[in-house]
Amino acid sequence: MPRVNRTAVLSLLIVSSCVFLLFQLHYYRKYVTKQQGGPLLSPVHHLTNRAVQWQVLKKFLALAHHFHLPLFLADTLALSLLSQHALRQRDRVVQEPQCSVLCTDRPVLAFGVHASSWESTPEFVAAAQTKGFELLELRGKDPRLSSLDTLSGEEIPLHFLFRLDGYIIHVGGAMHSLCLVWVVFLYERSGNYLWHGPLRLRADMDRTFAPFSLLDYGRYAGAYDRPELILTVLDRLDVRVPRNITHFLVQQRDARFLECRFHEARHFLQLYPDDSSAAALDFRRKARTLLRVTTQTLGLLHIPFWISSGTCLGWFRQCGVISYSQDVDIGIFISDFRPDIVGAFREAGLSLKHKFGKVEDSLELSFLSQDVKLDIFFFYEDGDVVWNGGTQAKSGRKFKYTFPRFSLCWAELLELKVRVPCETQDYVVANYGSTWSVPLKNWDWKSSPSNVQENGEWPRGQWAELIQVY
Repeated sequence: MPRVNRTAVLSLLIVSSCVFLLFQLHYYRKYVTKQQGGPLLSPVHHLTNRAVQWQVLKKFLALAHHFHLPLFLADTLALSLLSQHALRQRDRVVQEPQCSVLCTDRPVLAFGVHASSWESTPEFVAAAQTKGFELLELRGKDPRLSSLDTLSGEEIPLHFLFRLDGYIIHVGGAMHSLCLVWVVFLYERSGNYLWHGPLRLRADMDRTFAPFSLLDYGRYAGAYDRPELILTVLDRLDVRVPRNITHFLVQQRDARFLECRFHEARHFLQLYPDDSSAAALDFRRKARTLLRVTTQTLGLLHIPFWISSGTCLGWFRQCGVISYSQDVDIGIFISDFRPDIVGAFREAGLSLKHKFGKVEDSLELSFLSQDVKLDIFFFYEDGDVVWNGGTQAKSGRKFKYTFPRFSLCWAELLELKVRVPCETQDYVVANYGSTWSVPLKNWDWKSSPSNVQENGEWPRGQWAELIQVY
């Protein structure tokens, strides 16, 4: 009987044992860890937070691709990382190149989607839930269906939050999904801009579903120009991003939108019916044209403006313009003044009616278009207040109108996207007093405003320069 080679037998046993151990390790990684809550629950597991985030995003984006859902990256932190400077800074500290942009330090990644695209893929949610995603669905009234006539609006999807079962981390002492995918719905508004609604949790909703304090969108409603999108590859995943990322991020920072106060406007118009005469309708048409030209002209110059004085009062009080005012009023901070404003408006077809004051003090411009006047008031910052000036041409007397400081929001007037003071009521009350809700046709700009005060006179020797009437 031949002798058994002990070395060969021992080697065979070692090889068999190694194969068996490798099989067990593969089985444990592929099946057991996920069933027990995911790889992050084991502190010694080889997968990192970023690796798991990447896997979750890969699964979600694969679903979106399957259903032809054109999501685009709207996450402010991830988009910021796409700038060349941010990437250079990040490369110094990141040791995990597999997911260095989409896998941020936050457990939430935001995507935008045109609501019309979502409506064509109703099976997406069911498919996501089949893949293990949980959904928190936030809906709200559709402001496009609200009007002075109906004040109604059906509920539409505003924000969807998806999280994948089993991938859990601690954030601020609470358990959260490692990678929440947040979908922000963008709706087309009549002013040819995109709008998203606010994020409001109902009382019966799970407030631990997501770290809501980390969310970029939803504190307020927002308004955006339609971004041009490009398809690119980020972290080995196909993702759409805005072509002009810097512009998109600037818009996101200043996107807050104020809806017209339809309920209050309807009540006002019940007390004071709107003028429906041919002259009033003609003024509204001309005012809209003038406001559109103003928006285009100042937009090309990158000069932000807001509707002011009677135009702002009309939007706030009655969701329209005051037909008997016969002008359009806007405000611009003097820090945004550019010498080529006059030339730009002349090229747009407007004629300069008067120019009062100077850049250092009480500058005011007035243009004329189709017998409707555009008044541009320049505002000066002074401590806790801002002010604009006024000049009486025949006497050289100066006036000053003081307002509390304010920030700017977007709004819609005459189907155009325009800015208004976010603190609109404070702004209106400062100018028109506590009786602002009562129409006053006999208005004297030198004495009627609540915030007007005398501010001296222009030296007669400077009138030719400071008081120019055309």
